[in-house]
Amino acid sequence: MIIGVPKEIKQDEYRVAMIPVGVEEMREAGHKVLVETKAGEGSGIADAEYRKAGAKIAPSAREVFKKSDMIVKVKEPLPSEYRFLRKGQTVFTYFHFAASCSLTKAVMKSGITAVAYETISLDDGTHPLLTPMSEVAGRMAIQEGAKYLERPMEGRGILLGGVPGVAPAEVVIIGGGIVGTNAAKVAAGLGARVIVLDVNLDRLRYLDDILPKNVITLMSNAENLRAKVAEADLLIGAVLVVGARAPRLVTKEMIKTMKPGAVVVDVAIDQGGCIETSRPTTHRKPTYKVHKVLHYCVTNMPGAVGRTSTYALTNVTLPYALQIANKGWRQAAKDNPAICRGVNVTGGSITYKAVAETFRMKCHDLKL
Repeated sequence: MIIGVPKEIKQDEYRVAMIPVGVEEMREAGHKVLVETKAGEGSGIADAEYRKAGAKIAPSAREVFKKSDMIVKVKEPLPSEYRFLRKGQTVFTYFHFAASCSLTKAVMKSGITAVAYETISLDDGTHPLLTPMSEVAGRMAIQEGAKYLERPMEGRGILLGGVPGVAPAEVVIIGGGIVGTNAAKVAAGLGARVIVLDVNLDRLRYLDDILPKNVITLMSNAENLRAKVAEADLLIGAVLVVGARAPRLVTKEMIKTMKPGAVVVDVAIDQGGCIETSRPTTHRKPTYKVHKVLHYCVTNMPGAVGRTSTYALTNVTLPYALQIANKGWRQAAKDNPAICRGVNVTGGSITYKAVAETFRMKCHDLKL
């Protein structure tokens, strides 16, 4: 099989879907790897390193898509790439279909098989290909939030940890999953007063055990959300419903109650956002204001730390990519239920329930 690795074209995206050692392993398994020139540049990987590992360097994305049986990416295909997709091709990447009806329809029309990183899940319900990027995004949420709380960035002018005699910032995190846990660790480590809200009481008990004492856990309900959003200096949206659109838990009315110069970081924006006033932004233009509250809603947060994110991501994606390449997606999906759950669209049909429900389309049983 020919495996294609195009250069990511989403604005300010510096990750790449395969590193040189991945090329080596693909070659050892009998596959050819085609890497677009400068694909690894944002992660500090030169074309020469890919050549040394056995890859062929292609001059354009068009050639990579045209010649490859399987495409391995980081981010979903953008409109300028839709024309390169072809029937029978397998594309393995983060799709986040529920956030875009136009992407979903374009992929259905193309006839490709879309295997989504974000819905590959193990029998215990964990999502191994989401975890490393969620860890990065959670930690970055505090890093970025702290920066935008500074007065020159139009924030409240607050230091997260405060100083002796001055109270620390109030950091409110909605969602106690991987993103929320990592955000809480960093915020607590900087000395902030941290509130984590979640609907799962067992998860809150676990977080109460493992996190420092400056982290307080609360059941997520309408009353607690209203109260804590109003008190927040930094609000982190970390809610995930796998494969589906994120629920909008924070309303415009709640945002109106926040202090002028407070900061919102909506990490759930890849799945549509969990805050009503959120809209996608980029690393180049990351923020905007609504009701005097600064919103940071970058859709590819881990892309800013391309080298760290690339190595963290490829650590977990390569074994699955090898299975798909070695067996073809059909046999790989039959043999591995995790990969079966990753198939969102094939042959023009949606095969993942949450995506179909989002757009009120028919969901086809992949096993049939």
